[in-house]
Amino acid sequence: MLRTGASNGIVSRGAAFLAFLALGGCSIFAPQIEPVTEPEIMPAKVEPRPIKPPEPPLLPPVAIVLTSSQPAYLDVANALAHHLDDFNVYDLSDRSRPPVSVLRAINDSDSRTVVAIGLRAARSSVAMSDTPVIFSQVFNHQDYNLLTANSRGVAPLAPLDAQLAAWMAIDPAISRIGIIIGEGHDALIAEAQLAAQKHDVELLIRVAHSDQETIYFFRRMVHNIDGFWLFPDNRILSTRSLQAILESARRGQVAVAVPNESMLAMGATISIATQAEDIAATIASIIRKIHVEGLQNVPAISPLSAIRVVTRDSLKVVRR
Repeated sequence: MLRTGASNGIVSRGAAFLAFLALGGCSIFAPQIEPVTEPEIMPAKVEPRPIKPPEPPLLPPVAIVLTSSQPAYLDVANALAHHLDDFNVYDLSDRSRPPVSVLRAINDSDSRTVVAIGLRAARSSVAMSDTPVIFSQVFNHQDYNLLTANSRGVAPLAPLDAQLAAWMAIDPAISRIGIIIGEGHDALIAEAQLAAQKHDVELLIRVAHSDQETIYFFRRMVHNIDGFWLFPDNRILSTRSLQAILESARRGQVAVAVPNESMLAMGATISIATQAEDIAATIASIIRKIHVEGLQNVPAISPLSAIRVVTRDSLKVVRR
């Protein structure tokens, strides 16, 4: 009995000791585990793949109709060729093909758009084409009803604000500018007035009805201006009136800005002209818009954005 009691006492004391160790969180009897350092995981750098813009759809076949092969028209046609996928060029000054036969051939072809460059080409194309017509290099389109449900135009001049800014940059002393223009150009006059206000220039504007009236108005205004802004209105200009204007301007020391650098040899001071590439790019964008959205979403006259400036001393500047 004593042995049994002693044995029970030893067991009780051992159980109590184990319970104490357990309650005290002792790890004497547990293996020692070294802490493991997790490796740092760096996010992989993935270079984004460049997203290529979608290729523009191919343009449909285009017929380019030239009034003649003079540089003003041919330069635009050559620039336009770089924007088109399928095109044919027709020259109305080619006596072997009358305009009627040219337009019939175009209507019988697979051309989806006609680009008419110059007044004669524009008049023939608008009158006879079965497909949409885009005309350019035409100043007095309103006299010939060239804007129809089937036609749109490109502005014949570079933006007047850009023209005046370029002129003022070269000759900042100019403060009063004269303009003589024919009827029907209210929007152009308004644009010129806005540009003049922006650049703090005073405009003296007269509306003429003939080349003789143009000479009369210029001789009266030449003593009150230091600059003259010449627009290509062939209804009120002639070789005689141009010579008279440039001669009077030279005597009065009035600077003359013209829209064609060939006139610098006649005595003009500065040429502020359009750029063939700008005209071509504008025409191409119109063709694409017609092809994708329809003619109804194209403005009547699309503006240009670039100018070419050449002074009499051959200083060439291009501004946008």
